This record gives sequence, structure tokens and C-alpha cells, in this order.
Amino acid sequence: MNSAGIAVQFSALPPGVVMILAAIAVPWIPHMARQAWMLAAIALSAWGLTTGAGEHFVWTALGYEFVLYRADALTFPFALIFHIAAALNVFYSAHDRKWTEHMPSLAYAGAAIAAVHAGDLVSLFFWWEATAVTSVFLILSAGTSRAQKAAMRYLLVQVASGVLLLAGAAVLAAEGAGIAFEAFDFNGPGAIGVWLVFLAFGIKAAFPFLNGWLQDAYPEATATGTVALSAFTTKLAIYALARGFPGTDMLIWIGAAMTALPVFFAVIENDLRRVLAFSLNNQLGFMVVAVGIGTPLAINGAVAHAFVHIIYKALLFMSMGAVLYRVGTVKASALGGLYRHMPFTMVCCIIGAMSISAFPLFSGFVAKSLTMSALGYSGIVWAYLVLLFASAGVLEHSGIKIPYFAFFAHGTAYDKKLFADGEAPVGMRIAMGIAALLCIGIGVFPAPLYSILPHAIDYSPYDASHVVGQMQLLVFAMLAFIGLIRFGLYPPEIPSTVLNSDWFYRRLAPRIGRPILAAIASVWTSFVTVLRGYRDALWDLVERVMHAPITGPTVPGRAVMVQTILLTVILAVGYLVAG
Repeated sequence: MNSAGIAVQFSALPPGVVMILAAIAVPWIPHMARQAWMLAAIALSAWGLTTGAGEHFVWTALGYEFVLYRADALTFPFALIFHIAAALNVFYSAHDRKWTEHMPSLAYAGAAIAAVHAGDLVSLFFWWEATAVTSVFLILSAGTSRAQKAAMRYLLVQVASGVLLLAGAAVLAAEGAGIAFEAFDFNGPGAIGVWLVFLAFGIKAAFPFLNGWLQDAYPEATATGTVALSAFTTKLAIYALARGFPGTDMLIWIGAAMTALPVFFAVIENDLRRVLAFSLNNQLGFMVVAVGIGTPLAINGAVAHAFVHIIYKALLFMSMGAVLYRVGTVKASALGGLYRHMPFTMVCCIIGAMSISAFPLFSGFVAKSLTMSALGYSGIVWAYLVLLFASAGVLEHSGIKIPYFAFFAHGTAYDKKLFADGEAPVGMRIAMGIAALLCIGIGVFPAPLYSILPHAIDYSPYDASHVVGQMQLLVFAMLAFIGLIRFGLYPPEIPSTVLNSDWFYRRLAPRIGRPILAAIASVWTSFVTVLRGYRDALWDLVERVMHAPITGPTVPGRAVMVQTILLTVILAVGYLVAG
């Protein structure tokens, strides 16, 4: 095959695959060249986004079409931001010489990008599970006992999500609905399969009562691993919901609960990285609501919010990762006064906080206003009020709490030896600086972002009603926080354990399940005893009919005969029932 043919074959590969292939070589590349190698792989993969819309890699087998590479207006913004996030993570982890994080993080990003381009449920399942397997190593790399346990729980949940996805695809195929990854119909053929797919997406999107894995695992990962984790898994789920379930009314209810419930947990949480994990869940709720509304403006809002959220959430996790790297903790009860030692990290953290709080001129504002406008046009007043409350909560737990308790509160005097090298490592600062500039740049110039959204848009975020309304919300939320602090009503930052919905699965369920399992075991034992009695009686009857004991190996002979008789009875009963 000539070079032109190789180029054609290469261009047919889904973007992201080249990153996975490059990740395989990472362990053998010297540290000094490793970052360049990974950035080159990301750039080469991103070049594939220029291929254009269409189905570029279709394989027909067993009567089904497997679309391994589909590109359209919905895939492009997700694929683009996934590439940007992967590049930021390369810079951020440049100080780390361990390939055990570089290799899985690059493969993880590649799997997420390939999943976005999957055009059928089987191909999606393959990459869906690939993201689970590769990302778990970012948690294991922390090397602590807590991280290892959290990683196993995380892997179990993620693999379960994939199994549900595959089961849903199998049901849909069996019912004649096909395996194409398009918008699903709960009332069409294979409705059970549609529900299984919906549940699979819901687990990965951290729906209420299915979200414990997120707050359990993300804060246990390494400083660099958490940044990568925050970018891909849940946003892949948002893409999947936008592709498969746009306009599904129940998503409005689910998303509204997602925006509101984490606020209460984040307020009382002491671990600032876990606060950001609750905040991540809250932000996903806005996107889920937008998908549930399903109008072109709302879908644009969900996509824009996912795009900017990856950047500013990564910036916040990077700033807390830098604090963890330098100080060794991100417990709010142990932090404070770091503005004197880490001013650059502090500024970047504040920019991320203002972005997530949707201050005008920051990226969060130009994205979140799309969703709020779409919700306002829909006339769903209760959901609009819930999201207003959640927006105020975002300012409190991420916009104020994170920078305040990390850099200003308490004024703890740290050993200056911790800061002998000054700020965070250069790579960390480069990544934070790029993310901070993107947060401001997108906020000031939203047109480039709007131009890549899936639907054509004619929208101005900076009209008077949007700006004044948002500033009123922010000002009153800040006054409420100041008042709570001033009068000692704000929950104190103390070492504690915040119980989440996963408590049921990890603690309560086993306590309830053990007696049930014991009862089932007792019934089963009794059932087996009765069967053995019937077996012995049947054997005695056979011997009497034959007028002599059967010679030969007694135990195997009896076992074979009993199994044969039981199988005959089962087949006979099955035949009668079927007839």
C-alpha cells in the first residue's frame, strides 16, 4: 500500500484512537520527551476533526451496521474540548515523572473522544468501557488504601453502566429496533432496552442516588488524576443524553434535583476537592435540565455549558491540586493564608470561581444564560426557581468557599520550607494560566464558542436583562454568605465525614441484605434436603423394580442417573408448558 493509501486508512480512524496507540508507547519514552510525544498525539488526533461531517468508518456484519466513526455538529464541540482538556492535563502533569499516570490519562482521553464519534451502541459500549478501565488507574496511582478501595468501587459502577448499555443494545436488536445510536423512543420497539440504555447513561452522568461514585472516587485520585477525571466521564454522559434523549421531560426533574441536592452537601464538606466533586454534580444538573427541555436553544446551552465547564472545573481542580502538591492537604479546616505563598494559584482559583459562578465577562455566564433563557421560554416556573437557588448555591460553595477557605481564612502560618520553591511547578502554572485565559477569553468573546454549537444561534448574552438579573442574584448570594459568616451561622469547617447516597449501598444495603440472604440460604438448604429425599426414594424404587442393586461405582452412577431423570422431568415439564 502506498503512502496515499495509508493516509486514507488513517483518516478513517476515529479521532482519539491515535492517542490510545500513542499511550502504549509512553512507558518507553524518556520523561523529557514524553510530554512532546503526548502533545503530538493529541494534535494529530485533533487534526482528524477536520475530516468533515458524515459516517467515515462503517462496518457491516451479522446484518448490522457498526458505525465506528461518525462526525456531525454535535460531536465536534465535545471532541474539541476533550482534546483541549487532554492537552491541559499534559502540561499540568509535566512535573510528574511516573508514566503510570501519563499512559492511562492519554488513553482515557482518547477513549472518550472515540466514544463521542461512535455511531452505534456496540461501538459506544466498547469505548464506554475503555474509559472505565483506563480512568481507574488515575485513582489507583494515589497509592493509598482509601484510593484503592475507592478505585474498585468506581470500576464496579462504571463497568455496571457498560453492562447495562450492552444489555440495552441487545434488547433493542432483538426487538428489531436496531443498534443505531440515535434519539430513542420509550414507547417504541424494545422499550426495556431503551430504559436500560437510559439507566446506563444516568449512572455515568451521576443521576441522584447513582452519584456516590463521583464524590467517593474523584477526591481520592492524585492531584493530576482528578483534573483528567473531571473532564471526560460525566461530559461523555451528557453528550450521550443529548444524542439519545433530547426533549425527555423526566430529565428536567432529574436535572433539577441534581442542581439542588449537592448544594447542601458541599456547604458542610471539609475536603475542598470533595466540595468540587459535589459542585461538579450540581453543574451536570444544569446540562441535564437543558437536554430535557430539548429545544435548539436548550441543546446549545447544554453543549456550551459542558464546553466551558470542563475548562473552569479543571482550573479549580488544578488550583486545589497545586495546594495539595505544596501543602499536602486540601482540608478547609487546615488551610488559609496561602495567598501570601501562592498568589498565582490564588488568582487562577478566583478566575475559576468567578467563571463557575457565572459572573459577566467570564465563560460560565455566556453558557449558563443559554440554559436559563431556554428554561424561561419553556414556561416551567418551578424548574427555573430551582435553578436560581442552585445558581446561588454555586456561588456560595464554589465561588466563595473554595478560594476563601483555601487562601484567606484562618491565616494559618505554614512552615516556610514548604514554599522554598515558591509557587506550584511550572507545568502546573502553565496549565492553570491557559485555562484562566480561556475562561476570560470565552466570556469576553463568546462568538467563537457560539459558532461551533450544534444549532445556529442568534443570541446576545450581554443584554441588560441578563446582566442585571445575574448580578442581582450574585450580590444577594454574597450578602447571604457574609451574613452567615458574620453572625456565626455558617457551618464550621471541621474534620468530618459527610454521608452521601452511596451510604445506602455500602452500609445499609449489606445490613438489610445479610438477613435476607440468610433466609434465602435457609430455604434453599431445606429445598435441597427435600430434593435429596426424593432422590433417595426414587433410587430405592428403581432398585426394587430391577430386583437387585446396581453394580459399579455407586456415587457416580447414582449421580448420572439422578441427573438424567431430573433432566427428563424438566424437559417434559417445559414441553407441556410450551404446548
